[in-house]
This record gives sequence, C-alpha cells and structure tokens, in this order.
Amino acid sequence: MERQAEAGRWDVTPAEAVELQRQLRERLVLRPPPGLKVERIAGADISTEKWKDTGFGGFVVLDVASLQPVAQSGAAVTLRFPYVPGLLSFRELPILEVAWARLTVRPEVVIFDGHGTAHPRRMGIACHGGLLLGVPSIGCGKSLLVGTHGPLGEARGSTAPLMHRGEVVGMAVRTRKGVQPVYVSPGHLMDLPTAVELVLAVSPKFREPETTRHAHRLVNALRRADGEAAEVE
Repeated sequence: MERQAEAGRWDVTPAEAVELQRQLRERLVLRPPPGLKVERIAGADISTEKWKDTGFGGFVVLDVASLQPVAQSGAAVTLRFPYVPGLLSFRELPILEVAWARLTVRPEVVIFDGHGTAHPRRMGIACHGGLLLGVPSIGCGKSLLVGTHGPLGEARGSTAPLMHRGEVVGMAVRTRKGVQPVYVSPGHLMDLPTAVELVLAVSPKFREPETTRHAHRLVNALRRADGEAAEVE
C-alpha cells in the first residue's frame, strides 16, 4: 500500500488544511483489505505541553494474541501548525510520520487515540494517518467530536451507533461494564464492524485499548525526558 503523497503536505494554512481534508476524504477506502489477518496491532499517541513548541509522538506494536509489546518507536518534532479543533492531524501527524519511519516491526492495523470518520469532514487523524502511512487504521476517542448516540447497555461489548447529520459515523462502545464508552470509527482501509471488533479484542480490562495505554505511557515518558529518549526502538 503506497503512501498518499498529498496526505503528507504540512506547509498549509488552516483554510488550506480544510480544503485538503475534503480532497483526501475522496481517497478513503472504508473496507479492510481482502483477507486481512491481524497478528500485530499498534497504538499511536501524541504528547505536548502548553507553551512549548515540541511534540512527542510514538507507536507501540502489540502482539494481538498476548497483548504484549513487540516493538516501539518515538520522535520529538517541532510543532509548526496551530492548535485548531478538527485539524489536529496537521499538528500531530508530522511527529508520527517520523516515528513510523523508525518503527522496525510494522503492524497490520494502527489504532489512533482520536477519531476517524467521526469528524465534521469525515477526516479525523485516523483517516489522515491511515492514508499517510498506507495502513488499515481505526480511531478510538475518549470524548465526542461530533454526533450523538442513543441508550447504551451497561455490559461490556454494548454498542450504540454514533449519528451525525443523518449518517452513522462511528459507534459508542462499552469496553468495560459500567464505565463511560469510547468512540470508535474507521480510519482508512477499515469498516466500522471490524473496527469495533478489534477495539474490543485489545480492551480486555480497561476502558482504553491496550494499544492506547502503551502508546500513552511511551509518549509521556518521552516528554518527561524532554526528548532525550525520542529515538527508542
């Protein structure tokens, strides 16, 4: 799967970024590759600090059967795009692009700590990141960006469609009994049922997937070390 060149354009204004999102939206493939077999799955996350211009990002690859880490990579990159809700991929993906290039074990799927199609222009960081990296991708957010959903059962595995402008854009998913749901949506080379299935598979105990938990720990450690460990492999 080739990297989409236009997905890696970072020298844009916010207005140009919105237009680029609309163009990239037409390139999304909202179905998994035929015969997709997921043995390794990665979490991607970013950590930044107020008033500082460096962002820390990374990937942790887990073995799906054991949910144990098999590889990780990180990067510290100067932030060049402002914080604009709905355009966070232009601020954060340049960091993850560097970290991805350092990753020695490639996963079959990446779960981003953010949204995919559950986005005002159906182009959240999971969609943009999947196009950029040419990998099946999923968005798993802790809070809603767009949309509403109906009642959700208390049991683990309960779901409710996330609706926005008359369209199903994702799913509220209860990953642990009695706790707040996460919001799952496909990114690229992914559909909603498969995305929900995979998120539940890597969330056996906690609200957040193990992919996100591991990636979150990694990038926070990089930030605390002020970038000194940013080239871990």
